[in-house]
Amino acid sequence: MSIQTPFSREELVPKEEILLVSKKSGSLKIGIPKEENPLEKRICLTPDAVETLCLQGHQIQVETGAGEKSNFSDLQYAQAGAEIVSSHKKIFENPLVLKIAPLSLEEIDFCKPTTMVISEIQAYCCKKENLEAMLSKKITALAFEYIQDHHKQLPLVRLLGEITGTSAILIGAEIMSSTHGAGILMGSVAGLRPTEVVILGAGTVGEYATKAALGLGTSVRVFDKSVSRLRRLQNILGQKISTSIFDPKELKKALMRCDLAIGALRSEVRSPSLVDQEMIQNMKKGSVIVDVSINTGGCFETSEITTLTEPTFEKHGVTHYGVPNITSKYARTTSKALSNFFLQFLLDIQDEGGFETAFKTKTGLKHGIYLHKGKTTNYQIGKWHDLPYFNIDLLLT
Repeated sequence: MSIQTPFSREELVPKEEILLVSKKSGSLKIGIPKEENPLEKRICLTPDAVETLCLQGHQIQVETGAGEKSNFSDLQYAQAGAEIVSSHKKIFENPLVLKIAPLSLEEIDFCKPTTMVISEIQAYCCKKENLEAMLSKKITALAFEYIQDHHKQLPLVRLLGEITGTSAILIGAEIMSSTHGAGILMGSVAGLRPTEVVILGAGTVGEYATKAALGLGTSVRVFDKSVSRLRRLQNILGQKISTSIFDPKELKKALMRCDLAIGALRSEVRSPSLVDQEMIQNMKKGSVIVDVSINTGGCFETSEITTLTEPTFEKHGVTHYGVPNITSKYARTTSKALSNFFLQFLLDIQDEGGFETAFKTKTGLKHGIYLHKGKTTNYQIGKWHDLPYFNIDLLLT
């Protein structure tokens, strides 16, 4: 029996199916400069991440020596597909510049009005002069510590906080055992009173500082203004530790006894200064303060910004450590952690079709913008530096 069909014999022969493959239209041109600050050793992308991005169609220029302080060579970046550039100025001709430290005045001068820069802002350290120069140049700037994920969390703050919290305890232990400290071994020795550590803040930094301190066998007391955060910390640790809200009398007594105090309070702009001069004067001679919150002003009244070459100073017999880029001391570990974040971040931007589209669809990305084409779009930054504030949503419409 024959079957009647309106199709010809040729039309009925199976053919290869033609699929519509979407071409990714958000490919980026990215410049990665060598940091001007000789003490800034971190880099945002490792060679492995660069290779993945280049295979996805991105074009990446890396300045000569940009990764050497994290033990990533120019050859590794070149083999990954990046173009190695000897000119610092040429890097800033790229539409997107990815770096660690905020722009210097010279780097701002190198930028074009269309340049977008992603870096730390280090709110307490940044200068109004630099912000005004960026506004004048109409640079769009994102602070990577302000970028939110779809849960409205700050993934890089969490990531760097994990490293910072552990680092603070290790650095404190190093200072305590040195001639700057009291020659104390951090930990617990049979027959001796364990080292006492006070941690201000039960966030990510406080959590990882507590874990590191407990791992060394110390006695830990954590202060925070939020009982729920203290309870959360107890649950994470799976054990009971001494905790307290910020009661001045309790804090004063704890500081008088402690060998090491960690300032781990975080604010987007200005950390609260909770420990005054009198409290510090009553601390033991040879005790140590590591103020991780120095990026946003510090939570000890006597805190000052220091550097990795001169990391400490002494006041009232107490050694203070106030390095803002504390994770740069562990540059390779931090660079790998940053690279893991930025690799997925840039691939997501590509999937969105580029930054201009992503700004309109990703609320968390918008949260990171503090300057946009000559306008200040972060309220706290504008308030702190007396700059007019503009709502980013209105600018993007």
